[in-house]
Amino acid sequence: MQKKKPNVREMVLRNGISFPSDEELVMLLLGSGTKQMPVGRLATRVIAAIDDSNPENRIESLQKIQGIGQTKALVISAALELGRRKNAHLSAVIEKPSDIVPYVQHYAMQPKEHFISATINGARELLNIRVISIGTINRTLIHPREIFADAVAERASGIICCHNHPYGPCLPSQADCESTEALREASEILGISFLDHIIITRDTYFSFLEHGLLSERQKE
Repeated sequence: MQKKKPNVREMVLRNGISFPSDEELVMLLLGSGTKQMPVGRLATRVIAAIDDSNPENRIESLQKIQGIGQTKALVISAALELGRRKNAHLSAVIEKPSDIVPYVQHYAMQPKEHFISATINGARELLNIRVISIGTINRTLIHPREIFADAVAERASGIICCHNHPYGPCLPSQADCESTEALREASEILGISFLDHIIITRDTYFSFLEHGLLSERQKE
């Protein structure tokens, strides 16, 4: 008996979201085609329309494709816009560690602590922003190996760590100071610069570097 060919959903679940082609990603968004237009062919036409249009006229261009109505055009456009927003930080130049704040400020809205690591290359370009761990309303547990693993894999020259304070003042706790020191010591061993540890709240941020807490420790 001939084996059933796995569909796109099965392949993605098995191999990850980075596995499919552009057309297959669009097939996931569309879900199905029409009698006259199979989903694979429809996806190919959607990709062509995306390549030939700009954000301001994309919905209109998509709706000109047979089989793409207003709802599907909105879904595709929304997915593209979300991807653009989530990846707007890529290759951004970080002149000073606090330049990272606009790219992580939205985590301040979270009700639990999120510990975030941002990797930087030798040209001071932002490589990636990752959530390392999520804790309770006032604490998240971290370990240097979890933070530096991706930095090593990406051959990053430096990292900036951030976490949010859902409640209370934007000031470091004793645990924050201790974890910062542990990260600084790990960075020296690995040869990856620990550029800053930034605490964010809805209204402001606290930088260990700007308050002299990193430099003072390094001089000891």
